[in-house]
Amino acid sequence: MASDSFKGSRSSRSMASASDIELQQGKPPLPPTVAFARRTSSGRYLNFSRDDLDSELGSVDYASYTVHIPPTPDNQPMDPSISAKVEEQYVSNSLFTGGFNSVTRAHLMDKVIESEASHPQMAGAKGSSCAIPGCDSKVMSDERGVDILPCECDFKICRDCFLDAVKSGGGICPGCKDPYKATDLDELNMDTGRPLPLPPPNGMSKMERRLSLMKSTKSVLMRSQTGDFDHNRWLFETKGTYGYGNAIWPKDGGFGNENDEGAEVAPTELINKPWRPLTRKLKIPAAVLSPYRLLICVRMVALGLFLAWRINHKNEDAIWLWGMSVVCELWFAFSWLLDQLPKLCPINRSTDLAVLKEKFEEPGPHNPTGKSDLPGIDIFVSTADPEKEPPLVTANTILSILAADYPVEKLACYVSDDGGALLTFEAMAEAASFADLWVPFCRKHGIEPRNPESYFNLKRDPYKNKVRPDFVKDRRRVKREYDEFKVRINGLPDSIRRRSDAFHAREEIKAMKLERQNVNDEPAERVKIPKATWMADGTHWPGTWMVPSPEHSKGDHAGIIQVMLKPPSDEPLRGTSDDSKLLDFTDVDIRLPLLVYVSREKRPGYDHNKKAGAMNALVRASAIMSNGPFILNLDCDHYIYNSQAMREGMCFMMDRGGDRLCYVQFPQRFEGIDPSDRYANHNTVFFDVNMRALDGLQGPVYVGTGCLFRRIALYGFDPPRSKEHHPGCCSCCFSRRKKPAAVASEENRALRMGDSDEEDMNISQFPKKFGNSTFLVDSIPVAEYQGRPLADHPAVKNGRPPGALTIPRELLDASTVAEAISVISCWYEDKTEWGERVGWIYGSVTEDVVTGYRMHNRGWKSVYCVTKRDAFRGTAPINLTDRLHQVLRWATGSVEIFFSRNNALLASPRMKFLQRIAYLNVGIYPFTSIFLIVYCFLPALSLFSGQFIVQTLNVTFLAYLLIITVTLCMLAVLEIKWSGIELEEWWRNEQFWLIGGTSAHLAAVLQGLLKVIAGIEISFTLTSKSAGDDVDDEFADLYIVKWTSLMIPPIVIMMTNLIAIAVGVSRTIYSVIPQWSRLLGGVFFSFWVLAHLYPFAKGLMGRRGRTPTIVFVWSGLIAITISLLWVAINPPSGTTQIGGSFQFP
Repeated sequence: MASDSFKGSRSSRSMASASDIELQQGKPPLPPTVAFARRTSSGRYLNFSRDDLDSELGSVDYASYTVHIPPTPDNQPMDPSISAKVEEQYVSNSLFTGGFNSVTRAHLMDKVIESEASHPQMAGAKGSSCAIPGCDSKVMSDERGVDILPCECDFKICRDCFLDAVKSGGGICPGCKDPYKATDLDELNMDTGRPLPLPPPNGMSKMERRLSLMKSTKSVLMRSQTGDFDHNRWLFETKGTYGYGNAIWPKDGGFGNENDEGAEVAPTELINKPWRPLTRKLKIPAAVLSPYRLLICVRMVALGLFLAWRINHKNEDAIWLWGMSVVCELWFAFSWLLDQLPKLCPINRSTDLAVLKEKFEEPGPHNPTGKSDLPGIDIFVSTADPEKEPPLVTANTILSILAADYPVEKLACYVSDDGGALLTFEAMAEAASFADLWVPFCRKHGIEPRNPESYFNLKRDPYKNKVRPDFVKDRRRVKREYDEFKVRINGLPDSIRRRSDAFHAREEIKAMKLERQNVNDEPAERVKIPKATWMADGTHWPGTWMVPSPEHSKGDHAGIIQVMLKPPSDEPLRGTSDDSKLLDFTDVDIRLPLLVYVSREKRPGYDHNKKAGAMNALVRASAIMSNGPFILNLDCDHYIYNSQAMREGMCFMMDRGGDRLCYVQFPQRFEGIDPSDRYANHNTVFFDVNMRALDGLQGPVYVGTGCLFRRIALYGFDPPRSKEHHPGCCSCCFSRRKKPAAVASEENRALRMGDSDEEDMNISQFPKKFGNSTFLVDSIPVAEYQGRPLADHPAVKNGRPPGALTIPRELLDASTVAEAISVISCWYEDKTEWGERVGWIYGSVTEDVVTGYRMHNRGWKSVYCVTKRDAFRGTAPINLTDRLHQVLRWATGSVEIFFSRNNALLASPRMKFLQRIAYLNVGIYPFTSIFLIVYCFLPALSLFSGQFIVQTLNVTFLAYLLIITVTLCMLAVLEIKWSGIELEEWWRNEQFWLIGGTSAHLAAVLQGLLKVIAGIEISFTLTSKSAGDDVDDEFADLYIVKWTSLMIPPIVIMMTNLIAIAVGVSRTIYSVIPQWSRLLGGVFFSFWVLAHLYPFAKGLMGRRGRTPTIVFVWSGLIAITISLLWVAINPPSGTTQIGGSFQFP
């Protein structure tokens, strides 16, 4: 049905841009594809290209032409604005599918979920059908979804039938047979109150209209950048007023001020109004930072002297023990340097949301109406398995996004379902339906947080600071509706299963009846039909079926796009006091942001690249459908806790120099962690110490979620003025002289790839980088332009004029969504640079770190945004086994980075020196586990052998040891001071560093070596986001002990050190010549190891009485094996040796 129309539209749209490119290169343009148009009853136009016709004639031999049907009394073209709205309504009610070797189809869905959808933006919203016999079109409706009935008898009629009745039926109502009183559509409120846009020139596509807008404002942009006097702004501030477009019409018949002298003087309002920045750097107080840096230097010197002393003073009695300890200590010193040097320049930052609102959302000379001038944001939410990532968790995340405090028309949410599950699809539809109530409720009462599950589970008083008298009633009603919503979500699996069984039984009965008719009523065997999964409207689900079958399994299904909530209107849509509504939303904006369900195509034989591939599919689909210049990616369990978080991030992007920021990273905060944080799940040392320190260099690393990207940075472009900002290796200490010529050339170059000064952007090469979608290629300069900061200050370079983004967005049409289907197909990335330079980078299980590294390597900067109220919150595994597997995945990705071309040793000169050290530490830290395990066994070996790592515990050794320990503690105290973390959190991090280093990190090194040497691929399972089975205990998962081989090394270390302490104490007590110094040294370090492993031991115990038997079995076997092994190696003998007459029983 829709395939032909989509293909024709795409080809005609793409051909216009391709012709322009070839004309610029001096080549004759290719003949465009011939399109035949047919108008349907609903006002849509189906275009059929010549390639689709069954013709044996070649297209090259014929001149290009287009068939137009002139308007006649029987063929009246629809108003362009109304036609576009009808088309968008069709798009939002259709499920689009397609992919490799398959036709792109649009399945019109009258019913998306079994419950009723009432919001006019909602897919499958209930609408009245035309009462004319034989017509199935929908009745005309306004933006609120209310039927427009032209006759007082309320006869339901669609627009086409109404026009026929007016023009050919004499204006007689088909229902009551009385003449219509109003026969003009404008009198029937078909217009939404907005001025209609001027019709576009013939042959101009949507993207060309956007580009023309960008070109028309270029002169204003250049004028603002150079700092010259802005006459347009001056005229507006004095006597000028705006007409349509860029024309300025003077008042009183004059042109501006007739006084020539006054034309050279700027108005006093512009001179006296100071320019205010959106962000500020808050430096760490010198009273804290200076001693911190001094202590780092002191400890570096002490470590150097200590290691030199250790190398020069060997322990001749146990040279093997001395050798192992010295090698480990050298590596620990090197590892400490890699971790500590990037912490030399920590900073804090703050934002000013009041200035952001003043610049972008208040009426001014360039924005008289006060519409939002903020750029658009596309939000990506990724999920893959509804069993491990419960749909209710994902639905709550979606609801928090839809209710975010950001201009509704500038937001778009894309949900990536990599599993293609109908359960996720219907859960998202239910969330969109519930958003009709939840989002206006949040806006009306200023609810925080805007995740309903978190809000209704708050421990604090929900009525604090609430002054509206109807809040209590509204909250009670919304709580009841949310409880019903949760029940519906929880009941979806059974509902889908029962529905599929019923439809499957019906299909089997039909097949058996048909078989009996074919064999003349002879008894036949039971017909076997594949057990499909059925949607609510009685059709097959195109994604993964509950009973997998060919083309309907997790790795083999078509691409799916469903617009759950169509794009909102440009103007606010205020609610009314309707008795049919649950709540009174008078004067509350009830619009909802665009919500799109996306499941990319998967086919056997293709490498789909896990989460990175899903993210890249969303990047392409969103570029075609909404093309927000900024992208915020969230995991399905990370919801928006601060509704103004995106505004805080936008302060950095829109500030002076913000065009050189590739992303704004927010810290990860977690809920549901046990109060003691046994396994350092909050990870505060990393998020509050390391990341703040990196913010003082080139920027924090990308950590996979809660990150606001600049779209063109993801596309692999270099930052603006990259030659001007060429840091080099030692840029932290020495600045380089700028080259004026290079700076001037960079001023006029917005998009750039490569390292050559002469290399210009060649759009004709873009298909090789981004694929064959011309619409995607055309969207790139638009996204770059819309993402620029305001040129409201002479120092702002590469800016855009104020008011440029106040125009309404383009309406969606079927060909646009069909193009989005093509770019999420499994073959689209073949022979392109997606995953290599463009988008999320492939080849590592930690694709997030690699993607951020590539951006920093090209010269981009990033910013760390710590908000006063947490921006996002999520969940983390509190179970020991799940936590170890999570750390194993991160460490394995780091090993992969170390052995790949993403190693920081191979970084470009554009990366700062200390930033390079930080990335080098990311790839090296898992290898510390080898030396850490050896060092954890050294105290036990010392106690068993009666020797120590030094000959004697002399004063020099103890002095060095004291200095190193004291400086480490003082550094920790100062880090706690400037980062704001607590001492307990720092200690928990130290404990889990040893737990992870002796278990998961060692396994990661082995797996990484196997992949590099033997080519064995590594597969990981998703971290489960579901809670434990014990509903009475919030932290039930904490006490569950799930055995894994990762637990063996720490158990061995604990048992060995415990036995060694017993052996050492016994030997010393019964010895004729007790060696107390050696005993104290060994026992001290053994207790140091055991103190770090205490949380691990506590986790093995589980709850009282629930310790698994295998833990006792392993402990006993290890203890017996170690004891017998040592007795066999070094059995005690006579009283002349150390140990005296002590005998093992």
